[in-house]
Amino acid sequence: MPGKAADPPALMTLIALSGLSVVSLNMFLPSLANIAHEFQADYALVNLCIAVYAAVSAVLLLVMGPLSDRLGRRPVILAALLLFLVASLGCLLAANVWVFLAFRMMQAVIAPAYAVSVAIIRDFSPGNKAASSIGYVAMASAVAPMLAPMLGGTLDELYGWRASFWAFLFMGGATLALCWFDLRETNKTPAATFARQFRSYANLVGSVRFWGYALCMTFSRGAFFIFIGGASLVAVSTFRISTAELGFYMGTITVGFVLGSFLCGRFSERYGLTTMMLMGGLVACVGLVLGILLCFYDAVNLPMYFGACACVGLGNGLAIPSSNAGVVSVRPELAGSAAGLSAALTVGGGALLSAMTSAVLTEANAAPTLLAMMLLSSGMALLATLFVMRLGVQENPLERELDA
Repeated sequence: MPGKAADPPALMTLIALSGLSVVSLNMFLPSLANIAHEFQADYALVNLCIAVYAAVSAVLLLVMGPLSDRLGRRPVILAALLLFLVASLGCLLAANVWVFLAFRMMQAVIAPAYAVSVAIIRDFSPGNKAASSIGYVAMASAVAPMLAPMLGGTLDELYGWRASFWAFLFMGGATLALCWFDLRETNKTPAATFARQFRSYANLVGSVRFWGYALCMTFSRGAFFIFIGGASLVAVSTFRISTAELGFYMGTITVGFVLGSFLCGRFSERYGLTTMMLMGGLVACVGLVLGILLCFYDAVNLPMYFGACACVGLGNGLAIPSSNAGVVSVRPELAGSAAGLSAALTVGGGALLSAMTSAVLTEANAAPTLLAMMLLSSGMALLATLFVMRLGVQENPLERELDA
């Protein structure tokens, strides 16, 4: 039987929910060619399921967060999981590429679960403690997309591409059962009407503190988007390594993020949100500056180069959970809306920064330019952190607890 309404959900429930939201993005990617072959469709058409999924996710991030503020976290999460199961079954049984793409687009309903999980954490935790819990959830959200393609590729090799969608059914069903029994309603102050919520939403959007935290998170993660958009060109043009070696070295930034998230979980309650954000920004920027100097003096090698990139992962692991906690603490009654809006900014900003990087990188300048673009993004995140720190403690009691 479900526990008392006052009980917060177990952290493992939120980790499972967040993990499912990121695993669903890329677990089946190794199967794209086989899907295209079975449906006798162009690879480019099947590949649309990635871009369409991301676009629908960005829209849903703006919708599901406010819905969870108005209707509650529990019904929104349970409805999303049910729709995800229906969509997974639709992909599994699809007889042509158009049906597959339609249900794949529907699967994006689970993508905002991470943002709603952040809002749930904020519902029962003050700012610094929320950052600690978000740090542990972020660890799972970093590891899951790294392991998911390996699992998807293995399943495809053994049982065919539909096996990944059987796995989605199993994972979605298990997560739904877990949330049904463990996830009680944590939003104790839902908006009375949507009109009232939208009026309050204007206060959130008008908060300079909110934008400080949101921009720190956007530019911190933007450095990661820049990295994944340009690392392959650097690998080929500068270091002449194989794709297998590239996969290993690209994993270093994720390892750095996991370590940073763990440290954030351990120390954010003791040192506070802005201190962790500042440390994260400094680690990322110092590592990148050293990497650029090594490139400038032609003294860089493969481990050194990707070591500089790993500093970005470490810095992001320190900064992103803390800025995430700050975002949802500015207006606690709009935690879901804040989480959704900031996540949408992160997705949109990351896509823009990745496109900008692709436009300026060439084989001749790839290595230093990639680090310089990452430094630009990390530097903007550091400036946003300094801006939040300069604001100091606000008179608004809803914001005072951020630095408590």
